[in-house]
Amino acid sequence: MISSRESLKAWLRLSLTLGVGNVTARALLLRFGLPEAIFELSAAELQTLVSGPMSQQLRLIPLGLEEALETTWEWLQTQAHLGTSKSAHKRVLTLADKDYPSCLLLTPDPPCLLYVLGQTQHLHFLSPPADTAPRALAVVGSRNPTPQGRLNAHDFAFHLAQAGLTVVSGLALGVDTAAHQGALKGGNPHHPLHTVAIVGTGLDRVYPHQNHALALQIAAHGLLISEYPLNTPPITSNFPKRNRLIAGLSQGCLVVEAAARSGSLITAKQALDLGKEVFAIPGSIHTTVAKGCHDLIKQGAKLVDCAQDILEELKDLPDVQWQTAHAPDLFNTPRELDPFLENSQLGTSSLKVLDYLGQDPVGLDELQMRSGLSTSQLQAELFQLELNGALGRLQGGLYQKLNPRR
Repeated sequence: MISSRESLKAWLRLSLTLGVGNVTARALLLRFGLPEAIFELSAAELQTLVSGPMSQQLRLIPLGLEEALETTWEWLQTQAHLGTSKSAHKRVLTLADKDYPSCLLLTPDPPCLLYVLGQTQHLHFLSPPADTAPRALAVVGSRNPTPQGRLNAHDFAFHLAQAGLTVVSGLALGVDTAAHQGALKGGNPHHPLHTVAIVGTGLDRVYPHQNHALALQIAAHGLLISEYPLNTPPITSNFPKRNRLIAGLSQGCLVVEAAARSGSLITAKQALDLGKEVFAIPGSIHTTVAKGCHDLIKQGAKLVDCAQDILEELKDLPDVQWQTAHAPDLFNTPRELDPFLENSQLGTSSLKVLDYLGQDPVGLDELQMRSGLSTSQLQAELFQLELNGALGRLQGGLYQKLNPRR
């Protein structure tokens, strides 16, 4: 645990030294001990492990060290204001810290430092005993999901959190946002880490800015974690890199929607490489964001259409209430059993249009052929359905029926 300014300075110096990545830093720590000891070594002693140029770099003071030290130390000393009765705590975890998530140590590239904001007193939930898997599941997917995909992410996360799992995602727009929101809403009071967000910037900023309020909620009921120093802006290459942490902290990975080339598939592959379960929700064959999920299923990922499918696979995890979380089928529930539609103000004509929509995305011309309605009348009905949240608009002028579950 970092207990002093000098200790923090030594760890920051190691992490900021040019050319020293996580693998080299870990090798140095294993051979020589804490950073303070490493920086007392001569170039000859360092060269028993690293190259001559690297040993010279280790003996230099990195540019920006004092600024990073001042910024980080001040951040640690400043109380986080959540605007709620809950308080958030700040930590910088090192590879030598007893609270460093043990499951990350089993991954090929654990970060030298982790910056953590939120309910840090519950970090032990991310460090299960050696013979126990983490009670967490990654939920990832498209930044531009279909309306149904957004609902699916929310509702799966709701039921998973309700059952006592921590939902891990990346705070991005789209599926990540919906997953965090669902987990916060369904969070089990007996499992205090409802959701964990792994971010690709420094923790002194929120990206995307639209999720500022959500980040505060996560800090109040979970954790925000970054491997990047404070003041790190959004850099494109950081986001796929952080996906390995999402996979590493989780027992498995659920992909809600993903195109054929998607960062979510990177997370799924990393989970597979770590021997973890991968789950995928099928979608319409006419929607490009379902292609990645369909490919995963072809490659052996478990097809799931309700949260119970996942919970039954994870029922051996301690304290997971897998028998109590009966999530409804999100695709084939008869309309007359849908409480949203029963309680809505939709008229008979609107309900008929909803029937004509079916389950796949459909364009206006096709829908007009199915319904026989005039363009103006059909557009009026579609507008009413959209206002009531019964359908969503997709790219390309398509409409899709929604199956809301709350």
